[in-house]
Amino acid sequence: MSNKDIDFDEVQKKVDGFGDLLSSIENLEGKKKHLWKEIYENAVVDRMNAYMLFTDIYTSMSGGTADHVQLGPILAKYLERMNKANDQLIKLADLIASEEEKNSKLDPEDLFKQISG
Repeated sequence: MSNKDIDFDEVQKKVDGFGDLLSSIENLEGKKKHLWKEIYENAVVDRMNAYMLFTDIYTSMSGGTADHVQLGPILAKYLERMNKANDQLIKLADLIASEEEKNSKLDPEDLFKQISG
């Protein structure tokens, strides 16, 4: 896989979609939105780059023992990088879920004020 096979437009669509998700969360400060969007973009790009490099090496292997000895540790590092990117995305999803849950909780004082007009 070469750089020309990377669909940067698709990455940008994912990042923009994630930005839309962040925008839909009320009471989320701008700095946090920016940081979370940057973390998301970095994780997606890291995962994509590691996958591209992994695939390039894997498809060039002939399957012999020498290839596995020489390239196995490199492939393992690329898999580890993809896993770390996935872990970052999972942690980010947890943070967002916590933020949404916090925003969705009803504050009894606010509810009372709304009811009493």
